[in-house]
Amino acid sequence: MQHESSLSTFPSKKLLVDFVPAHTTRKLLQSWHALPLERSQQHNSSRKQQLIVSSSLPLGASASMTTARMTTSQGQAAPLGRGDAAEDDAGGSTAAHFVFVPLREQGHLIPAVDTALLLATHGAVCTIVGPPSTAALVRPAVDSARRSGLHVRLAEFPLDYAAAGLPEGADDAADSVPAMHMWSFFRAMALLRAPIESYLRAHAPFPTCVVSDFVNPWTTELAANLGVPRLSFFSMCTFGLLCQHNLERFGAWDGVEDPNQPVVVPGLERRFVVTRAQAPGFFRGIPIPCWEEFADYVERARAEADGVIVNTFEEMEPEFVAGYAAARKMKVWTVGPVSTYHQSSPTPAASALASRGLRAPAIDPDECLRWLDGKPAGSVVYVSFGSISQAGAKQVVELGLGLEASGHPFIWVVRNADEYDAAARGFLGELEARVAGRGLLVRGWAPQLLILSHAAVGGFVTHCGWNSTLEAVAAGLPVVTWPHFTDQFLNEKMAVEVLGIGVRVGVTEPLTYQAVPKEIVVGRGVVEAAVRSVMGGGEEAEERRRRARALAAKARAAAQPGGSSHANLLDLVKRFRPGAAPGAAPGAAVSGV
Repeated sequence: MQHESSLSTFPSKKLLVDFVPAHTTRKLLQSWHALPLERSQQHNSSRKQQLIVSSSLPLGASASMTTARMTTSQGQAAPLGRGDAAEDDAGGSTAAHFVFVPLREQGHLIPAVDTALLLATHGAVCTIVGPPSTAALVRPAVDSARRSGLHVRLAEFPLDYAAAGLPEGADDAADSVPAMHMWSFFRAMALLRAPIESYLRAHAPFPTCVVSDFVNPWTTELAANLGVPRLSFFSMCTFGLLCQHNLERFGAWDGVEDPNQPVVVPGLERRFVVTRAQAPGFFRGIPIPCWEEFADYVERARAEADGVIVNTFEEMEPEFVAGYAAARKMKVWTVGPVSTYHQSSPTPAASALASRGLRAPAIDPDECLRWLDGKPAGSVVYVSFGSISQAGAKQVVELGLGLEASGHPFIWVVRNADEYDAAARGFLGELEARVAGRGLLVRGWAPQLLILSHAAVGGFVTHCGWNSTLEAVAAGLPVVTWPHFTDQFLNEKMAVEVLGIGVRVGVTEPLTYQAVPKEIVVGRGVVEAAVRSVMGGGEEAEERRRRARALAAKARAAAQPGGSSHANLLDLVKRFRPGAAPGAAPGAAVSGV
């Protein structure tokens, strides 16, 4: 196991670790963990920690029996009695035990949970840890997996809101933590290190590996204290990771003042042009000093990881998987598309596919299927901008009119529809009446995987979040790309320029998390043209569809026995078993990515 940076020897003009000296990391750790002692002591004396663990009870137990409760002081673990049977149920101490520390944002959480479930299908024990807001989203998936015989458990740790300066319940928002509270939320998450460590020491089996979302850099200390390796988890493509890495590694933004000035991504064989507004780097470009420090902290934790797990598959982007592994000098396990867990689930297909969102959909899945069953194959366009971005009132009108004018049947997911003004709500109601039978509006969460997997769907208008993009790839669908922020612009390049399955609407600047507020509206004519392009006939459209179908076949093959992602899951389970052979130690291999 290597906890020193593995970047010290690779050639570059400016080493990434040079940006993050060790004393900076120590300072950041101190600032995050040395919270006001008096306030923390008052918190501990006045409040007892409620820890809920879906632990390894007999697998035939009912869902209500799989939850064991214990009350203890902050940072201490108490015996769970019958619930502390993981070692026996998991086959003694022979199985790998992965501890997942995800981020609760949907684009991060959903693939992390799927990855844990996939590892469990291959014999690993997986524990998912987090605050109550995360556990509430994850618990149904964990309970369902346990009923099917998988060794998955959930450990819940309340946040210390006061010590972190986070308003009580700020993380309970329906879709994501409000941006104004995200910094405090990250601080509150860092405070969970001690109670998580205590719990893991007290409950068998002992962890063999920590799998942490890359935005949880404090897990470096958790893994080091436990004496186990730590893998970074990324819910994005290696093309985007390598582009971000090289832009920073080679100082591509040095001297670039205009955030919309295009530059060529350095260090790649092919030519890709981006702007700083499109690819500022993780947590970079935020005009608040604490975020720049946090970005440094995240970067050093990434450099010190013992490997990387990525929700992608090697056959889709082999040169970028290999390039990122070489640049980081660490092993990269591609395990995607992890959504395939639900497509091979023993539960009924419709409910399994509908469950992937970790929340109840706003439309009954069976009703959705009946609507789709009445449409010709490949005729429906699906429209969704994910769990964070929300179109403004003007954009809602233009998007709706463009979909109507396209002439194609559509399913349109309208997020937080009740928050629009009366005029926008009135427009949606009128549109719904005009397109009755041809257009279906879903006001809230939609069973996306279920919809995309239906034969009636022929295209996807997407914000280019990687979850959505990879689900489209797995379903063999071409996409209309409409990025809103950060890595979504790189995902658009992946879809359009690398894979050749996308049509742009032409957005070149962030629509969400803007440094300077700016209204950007895509007109109805552009929407209509993009939908007609991706859904229509002609050789160009047919070629996109052929490429999309070929990628879907590769995705299925990667997930099946003998495929690259299946092999990587098996390798993870074998490599991180207790007492694994020294030759299988993580951190040294770059080949076999």
